[in-house]
Amino acid sequence: MGFSLYPSSTKTDEPDHLHGRSIDRCHYIWRVIRQLAVLGTLTALSPSYVVYCIFRFLTGMSVSGVILNGVSLKVEWIPTKTRTLVGTISSFFFTFGQMILAGVAYSLKDWRKIHVAVCLPFLVFFFYSWWFSESARWLVLNGRSEEALKHLHHVAKINGKPEMAEKITLEVLESHMQKEIQSSKNIYTALDLLKTPTMRKISMCLMVVWFSTSFAYYGLAMDLQKFGVNIYLMQIIFGAVDFPAKLVALLMLSFLGRRLTQGTCLLMSASVIFANIFVPKDMQITRTALAVIGKGFTSASFTCIYLFTGELYPTVIRQTGMGFVSTMARIGSMAAPAVLILDEILPALPSVVYGGSAVLAGFIAFLLPETLNIPLPDTIEDVEENRQKKNQSLQEQRPSESLVLQDIKQGGGTYEENSTLTETPMLIK
Repeated sequence: MGFSLYPSSTKTDEPDHLHGRSIDRCHYIWRVIRQLAVLGTLTALSPSYVVYCIFRFLTGMSVSGVILNGVSLKVEWIPTKTRTLVGTISSFFFTFGQMILAGVAYSLKDWRKIHVAVCLPFLVFFFYSWWFSESARWLVLNGRSEEALKHLHHVAKINGKPEMAEKITLEVLESHMQKEIQSSKNIYTALDLLKTPTMRKISMCLMVVWFSTSFAYYGLAMDLQKFGVNIYLMQIIFGAVDFPAKLVALLMLSFLGRRLTQGTCLLMSASVIFANIFVPKDMQITRTALAVIGKGFTSASFTCIYLFTGELYPTVIRQTGMGFVSTMARIGSMAAPAVLILDEILPALPSVVYGGSAVLAGFIAFLLPETLNIPLPDTIEDVEENRQKKNQSLQEQRPSESLVLQDIKQGGGTYEENSTLTETPMLIK
């Protein structure tokens, strides 16, 4: 539940009225990393189960802040061509964490020691995080162009391109983003995610995709608990399946695009869930193997949706948007255990619900605009203009196709009413 309430703690796009400026993402990450170290240690000292639950609740809220702000920083700093590779490689660290946790838990056994061992490294990460560079794009849009220029010069030197630092001046930076700066003077809230047509469509579709991805993920995870082996081995299996799944996702994201990858992963996970309905319960290994494969597809779906969401939302409201739509994933994770009650009505009913949700989200994912190799939008106007340009190009394309067919008829060429667009070049030849 703590993880599901994080929108109030991750909307760093909005102003901090106490300090008269926006809270930048790096400072926010510093805060929550420090909180994770403290809360994890306090959890280990919990005198009762109620106190333990409270600290775990607060820890969940802090974790979400690190993840979402980290994704936004990554998306805004990484060049368009390498964004897919970096995003997927970053997701592998979730997998490493899952597998390392199994070894830590097996070695220590005591839950208090496990909490200390898992959370104390955050103190190290806290000091390391001071080297993070705040998003230059975000700083410019929040009226802090001089800070953005310093970060850009610093990054240019790190990348071994000091000559670029000399070319980028404050005037060049502000003139390049003049339109975005004018637009960013408005204060944006979560309501702006639903005000304009394209933003509303994106937000509604993403809400369904996030919910169903998490819903199916935890539904499959509960099947993994029926594996019949010790929990430490299960945790390793739980993480190991992500390696091939995310490698496949990387290839699909790079060559087929985000939309097709997202939809395919959800539909494949649904097919695995449905397939498990017809496998006899005494074939436990087969049922669990299918559940593990399905979990791999949902993990790949998570990898894609984090990247996809960051690319769909504009800079001025990206963090708010990610917090808003990913809330649905936390609702999905809370709803997944409740669906198991349907097992008393019909044993296959929980799987039907999990799979049906994934099928619905898979088809809805195809309604989202493609973002492969497309520069990040900075303002809501950029998102809406991209849609208008696409519609305009389609409208211009249709009359041109009609003229081509008309010319073919007048020239005595053959034409069939059912001929497709791919056949037109053959006729022109």
